[in-house]
Amino acid sequence: MISAIFILDVKGRVIISRDYRGDISPKCAERFMTRLNELEVESKLTPIIHDEAGISFVYLTVSNLYVLAVTRTNVNAASVVCFLHRLVDVFKHYFQELEEESLRDNFVIVYELLDEVMDYGYPQFTEAKILTEYIKTDAYKLEAAPKPPMAVTNAVSWRMEGIKYKKNEVFLDAVESVNLLVHSNGSVVLSEVVGVLRMRVYLSGMPECKLGLNDKLLFEKQGRADKHKTVQLEDIKFHQCVRLARFENDRTISFIPPDGQFDLMTYRLSQNIKPLIWVECLVEKPSRSRTEYLVKARSQLKERSTATNVEIILPLPPDATTPMVKTTQGTAQYQPEKSSLVWTIKNFPGNKEYMLKCHFSLPSVEAEDDARGKMPPIKVKFEIPYYTVSGIQVRYLKVIEKSGYQALPWVRYITTAGNYEIRMS
Repeated sequence: MISAIFILDVKGRVIISRDYRGDISPKCAERFMTRLNELEVESKLTPIIHDEAGISFVYLTVSNLYVLAVTRTNVNAASVVCFLHRLVDVFKHYFQELEEESLRDNFVIVYELLDEVMDYGYPQFTEAKILTEYIKTDAYKLEAAPKPPMAVTNAVSWRMEGIKYKKNEVFLDAVESVNLLVHSNGSVVLSEVVGVLRMRVYLSGMPECKLGLNDKLLFEKQGRADKHKTVQLEDIKFHQCVRLARFENDRTISFIPPDGQFDLMTYRLSQNIKPLIWVECLVEKPSRSRTEYLVKARSQLKERSTATNVEIILPLPPDATTPMVKTTQGTAQYQPEKSSLVWTIKNFPGNKEYMLKCHFSLPSVEAEDDARGKMPPIKVKFEIPYYTVSGIQVRYLKVIEKSGYQALPWVRYITTAGNYEIRMS
């Protein structure tokens, strides 16, 4: 639990504070600045500072401000940091920018928000959309106090009552990003997939959604693991709307969704991944001042899949002259400000191979010697629609609402390149 919240300027002066439990002195803000300066001199600065008096300080720095939480108990530090970030998001929602001037101009609203987001040191409501329903910047003009929305008085703080749409639709995108690092000898140094289930929800009322995936643990429980293609996901993180107890019990993802766009779930796979786009670069030097690249790009996808918007970024020496380029597919553009040649292929079908040849000159012997040094890696960007590396599949997406309307669920799969790099020999 948190004893107090302070917002300090860059010199440590208190702009606004709220004491929730009455167990700390207002002078602890001065002690915080003293400890902060001591640790900064010792190069031991951390976002969590312990004091000899049994007080702990957890803080964020935002626009030359310190947003500080003070506690006397052994709290979950990660939860406090998360709460402070949510508090900053609420302030930015109201004031656009969180600065000293915006706080002083709106100190009445700030105190109202501090009273609502926390009660006796325990976090309460941090959904900005819900708070704006009954804490308004011109609230002093109203004759009657507005009634708090239902979202504040029940367990669903992320969705308001009374939402209506003429057409009820829900869109689910399974987006996977491939991180790959290949050594100059062709061996894979790092490979992982980071995935997210991103939803856009346009549903009326208070619907309940149920999502089923080809989860390996679920299929093993049901004795169907050998009959279906399954995936075993790691580091799963859910949006707060998901009923975690239900998922732990029967692996069903059940939730009342927020309105609009949000990330339902993120996950990771660290299995060995076959490079989707393989690039080889052969460097030849016919003479001291001339260098030639022979680049082969091969799509290792299945024939029915096609990579789109492919960019292969080839590093060049900083002092290279404008290269002469020929390609069997796509276009190549020299970007001298980035010392690179960008080869763009709009559509790259599976099991296809394309080539690029280029030659350039190095105007000085010194530049030629520098070029022999270690070059940056080749970077690859791409998108592959209707495809996931992990093989994750949405088995069903059901929408249940008490009015009984029929909703249209749409599911889309896409794979993109994350940090996808191939070192040059």
